Amino acid sequence: MLTQIHIWNFAIVESLDLEFDSGLTVLTGETGAGKSILLDALGLALGDRADSSVIRHGSDKAEISVSFNTNDAPEANAWLLEHEMHSDDECIIRRTVSRKGSSRAFINGIPSTVQQLRELGEMLVDLHGQHEHQSLLQKEVQRNLLDDYADHKVLISNVRDDYQQWLQLEKEFARLSSANNDRDSRLELLRYQVQELEALDLQKNETEKLEQELKRLSNANQLLQTTQNIIDRLDENEQHAVSSAMSQSANDLTDLIRVDEKLAPIAELLNTAIIQAQETVSELRHYLDSLELDPARLSEVEQRITDIHNLSRKHRVEPEALVELLPDLQKELQDLEQADIKLVDLENQIEQAKTTYIKSAKKLSTSRNKTAKLLSTKITDAMQGLSLQGGQFKAECIVLDEKQWSATGAENIEFLVSANPGTPIKPLNKVASGGELSRISLAIQVITAQAARIPTLIFDEVDVGIGGRVAEIVGLQLRALGLHRQVVCVTHLPQVAALGHHHYQVSKQTDQSTTVTAINPLDTTQRVDEIARMLGGIDITDQTLSHAKEMIERAQN
Repeated sequence: MLTQIHIWNFAIVESLDLEFDSGLTVLTGETGAGKSILLDALGLALGDRADSSVIRHGSDKAEISVSFNTNDAPEANAWLLEHEMHSDDECIIRRTVSRKGSSRAFINGIPSTVQQLRELGEMLVDLHGQHEHQSLLQKEVQRNLLDDYADHKVLISNVRDDYQQWLQLEKEFARLSSANNDRDSRLELLRYQVQELEALDLQKNETEKLEQELKRLSNANQLLQTTQNIIDRLDENEQHAVSSAMSQSANDLTDLIRVDEKLAPIAELLNTAIIQAQETVSELRHYLDSLELDPARLSEVEQRITDIHNLSRKHRVEPEALVELLPDLQKELQDLEQADIKLVDLENQIEQAKTTYIKSAKKLSTSRNKTAKLLSTKITDAMQGLSLQGGQFKAECIVLDEKQWSATGAENIEFLVSANPGTPIKPLNKVASGGELSRISLAIQVITAQAARIPTLIFDEVDVGIGGRVAEIVGLQLRALGLHRQVVCVTHLPQVAALGHHHYQVSKQTDQSTTVTAINPLDTTQRVDEIARMLGGIDITDQTLSHAKEMIERAQN
């Protein structure tokens, strides 16, 4: 539900702050006062095209901020959650337009695109009249409206699930059939590839281990020679062995300690170093004993690495990926070898899934046709009281070819109308007159109000070309609609204005340099004056005031 709108420097509005409540809110005012500015501002906030012409003269930027309570808009809440913009049950949409023509948009403080504004706006507000937000012209909305009216939630869920199951089986059958077309050549290739990989028998991390072993075997001579040299320097060179020098030094220090005990810690360090040197020599001798020149193993490792790299190049993968490739090829080979059996089994499953879908779709179609007839009658009757005598409405279920069946069923729903007797019935989006379209939309909304998804309806000049008794009927219809939905209506008819739960007056104030539009809520006394103005024009008599008061009082009963 729309709760608040702030407008700054938009058109001829300098600053405007309005709060809205549930029920029917009417906006009235003199011709040219700017009654449609509010709707234009709302349209901009919900994704209409923006340019610098909307900015008030003398200002650098226009800004619109619109607040909604979304506890009555589950689809909008779901959308906000999906896009990580949810904030309890509140949604604030803000849009700015600069003098340079650029615009910025925010949803709950998060920068957003115009497309996102439009998507969310279509779930929050439905504008009726000569505006762009006329969702009833969309066939998808027409289908949803009929389904919601009939409470088809379970039937639609069954159809959607059955269709998805059928579609998945069809895709699997197509995949296997395509593979089966090249079956012989593919089988031959797969058998060869699997046999080759199985013969290779590559183990996980084997390539890395082989590379390390190759490096060691290739440098065996260097490892042997250098290790022996180190051992010689440390221990086996009689004249220059490091261990001998360290031992002699330790003996000398022992003698000196008798003279100065401060040398004891140093002697301890040297003795530790001697032990570590001896351990080093021992470990090097052990390592040397394990080393050997093995040309045969070197050749074997080189060949193994060559085989791995050749096969990886053939399959265009890294060597280690060959380990994971083998089970994939084995499964494909198994599937292909059993393809004939699987294809026959899939054909049976597809036929069964199709039968299940047809059964679910038929139940939905039967209920849709029944609901379509009921809606056609009710909406046609409602049109007669809206100055559309002889008009006709028809909700038509258009049967689709099998290739066009979908998760939404086996038919399309299309709303057809004839606004005047003798004129051919045609799609709703082909209705030429904005006034006729608004009244037809009103009839549809009144009948389907309790099942509709969008919480806020806005009607702009739905009463064009009518008056008297019909105008009062329109007002009663709008007021009745306001019991289930939030309704905002721009009107010039006192019969409609008197039936509003809330009343705003639009006025234009002009001085020598500026023109400003203001919108103010009216109390009971002010409402009487405004209704009287609408009834009597310039000269407002006591009788006119009395009539206006009577109209308002009658509306409350």
